[in-house]
Amino acid sequence: MLRASLISLIVPALPCMAGTISLQLPVECTLGQDCYIQNYVDRDPGPGARDAGCGTLTYDGHKGTDFALPTLAGMRAGVAVLAAAPGVVTAIRDGEPDRAFIEGAPVTGRECGNGIVIALGDGWETQYCHLREGSVSVRPGETVAAGQPLGLVGQSGKAAFPHLHLALRHDGAVVDPFDPDPTRACDRGGARDSLWSPPLAYTPSGLLGIGFTTTPPSFEAVKAGVPVDTRLPSSGPALLVWVYGFGAQAGDEIEITIDGPRGEILRHASPVERSQALFYRYSGRKTPPGGWPAGHYRTRAALIRKGETLAVEEAETDVSR
Repeated sequence: MLRASLISLIVPALPCMAGTISLQLPVECTLGQDCYIQNYVDRDPGPGARDAGCGTLTYDGHKGTDFALPTLAGMRAGVAVLAAAPGVVTAIRDGEPDRAFIEGAPVTGRECGNGIVIALGDGWETQYCHLREGSVSVRPGETVAAGQPLGLVGQSGKAAFPHLHLALRHDGAVVDPFDPDPTRACDRGGARDSLWSPPLAYTPSGLLGIGFTTTPPSFEAVKAGVPVDTRLPSSGPALLVWVYGFGAQAGDEIEITIDGPRGEILRHASPVERSQALFYRYSGRKTPPGGWPAGHYRTRAALIRKGETLAVEEAETDVSR
């Protein structure tokens, strides 16, 4: 059986900890394109939450790094979980259903879902959680190489979205691979002494998708992977754009612009009233009498914080009569 939970206390790292181990990206994806980091290790020793970049992309007591897929469609297509470092498999669990937590089923004692623990030597170990049901491909006692496939990204256990939760521990204590010294103040410029090789960028917020539509999709449909329309009728009820992202903070703005063959159709900025781990917005115009002019349409969405543009997504579509 897989260890049911992580050690709950982050203790000071050894002075020589940095540089004694290196980790590679544990998911077969490209960060910022088909995967992203939804949560970092919580470095706040109190009841609050703070990540290595002084941001809030974590929650109280979070003990790992969550490598997320933007949609359920990505999970169902199959994305490999890879060994972040070489070692020996000490425990596995498989057979836990995906999306049990989100559908209201009890997961107490099985919060990690389908997972794997790998001993790296010298007191180091990694734990991989929330793998897809039936995908675990290694067994206890097996020696694995860095980069070796271990299974597939899933949503088993206590998982509200499809992702891999990777925890790193040394002598039982949680270690943040973005900065292994928990006594050090956070760094707004990003992580220091990262254990990632090559170093992974600290990204506190971003946009995950954008698309044209004639009627607003539900947030659940967007998270599931709503198809992107590249051709629309001129006579639909409206010309709309949806945008999907992560890590929005109170006070941010989400700006959407739409341009058509006759110039700008829309420029709309909506404020973010409360911080949101995942967010969704849509904006547009009702179809005018006679319909939209045939031709090429472009949209741009920007996530803006204190006047600085943090992320941009763009899309195009053609309108035909």
